[in-house]
Amino acid sequence: MTDLHDDRILILDFGSQYTQLIARRVREAGVYCEIYPWDAEVAHIEAFGARGFILSGGPESTLDSEKPEVPAALFDLGVPILGICYGMQAIAQQLGGKVENVGKSEFGYASVRARGHTELLRDIQDHETSEGYGMLDVWMSHGDRVAELPPGFKLMASTESAPIAGMADEERRIYGLQFHPEVTHTRQGVAIYARFLHQICGCGSQWTSANIIDATLDDVRARVGQDEVVLGLSGGVDSSVVAALLHKAMSIPGCCVIARATR
Repeated sequence: MTDLHDDRILILDFGSQYTQLIARRVREAGVYCEIYPWDAEVAHIEAFGARGFILSGGPESTLDSEKPEVPAALFDLGVPILGICYGMQAIAQQLGGKVENVGKSEFGYASVRARGHTELLRDIQDHETSEGYGMLDVWMSHGDRVAELPPGFKLMASTESAPIAGMADEERRIYGLQFHPEVTHTRQGVAIYARFLHQICGCGSQWTSANIIDATLDDVRARVGQDEVVLGLSGGVDSSVVAALLHKAMSIPGCCVIARATR
């Protein structure tokens, strides 16, 4: 079986309440992922070997003097990047664009016009206007907004309150979304993540429960061989799952599982 960890996505957390939900969406798409803090060591980030990076939203402002920043090395790795909300604003500011605060936060439903025919949003829409423009029903939660695109980027999406609600540098495969595709209120969020993970990053869909179980059983058999295993079984979820996996992996001649209750 192919190593289930070969296709992997790294999520950099900027403090968003939705970061764990981003990870859930990635895993539901059959892709392995991990979450690192935004200020993780660059060497640690590079060693992860990600096929793509997702930059979460966050409560900070890129206009503050002491703000979280995207590790500059990410932009030189040649790996696709998807910035969400604060992640998009950080990309814009660090690559030569401009971020502004208009004194009014936006929280809730928004209708986004997908303007640029980019690989990320191409043919993804909820409905069309009478003029034939593709529209997306999304969830916004932000105070700042991108006011000027960085060099090399084109407009990908817009709303009345956020004229730059999405941007893309397709040559470098760097994308930014002001809205949150990980929440259920963004109706096409699953499709957007699937497009980024599978088509742009080139990840498969092997990270499934069935494949994880099979890979775990193979690993147990390789490690244990013909030896015996003593398992301390408390009756809790963790040790019970281990017991079930051991029983399934070792139900072959010459192997046995000895379960002992713990106090």
